[in-house]
Amino acid sequence: MITVRTAIGIAVGAIIIGLATASMIVDLTRGPLEITEEVDVGMSTTYQINGETGANHTIAVTGDRFQMEFRYPANQSDVSQTEHKDMHTVEWVQDQAGRTIIVIKNVGADSLMVDGVFSVAADPIFLAYHLIVITSGVVIIGFSMGFSLRKPRGF
Repeated sequence: MITVRTAIGIAVGAIIIGLATASMIVDLTRGPLEITEEVDVGMSTTYQINGETGANHTIAVTGDRFQMEFRYPANQSDVSQTEHKDMHTVEWVQDQAGRTIIVIKNVGADSLMVDGVFSVAADPIFLAYHLIVITSGVVIIGFSMGFSLRKPRGF
């Protein structure tokens, strides 16, 4: 016979397992990262993109005046910094796996609009996080099943 504690534990464990599994599937099957952001006057924004070799990236910046700074995975100390007016679009294919860093500084009189599409690589540590949460759901169900066991005399 199932006790109330057991039923509650099974329900909570099943919910945890279901949410973690759904989140893991969404993370493993997600598409490219799309951004749309507004950068105020005098402010800057930074993007760090983990990409694999051959990943396609596109970023378009529209505004009065702005500076763009790129650091590619091959050599993070090598900085490519340029200043642009009105609109500038950059499309590139990542030639080496790693992290690309993009810094955009608004040095104009109006706010900037930043639109981008980045093919990001999945971080393997998130798979471990999801598996840990799924395991904790199984442990909760296991402990709650202990409440429905027949208790020996004297308890």
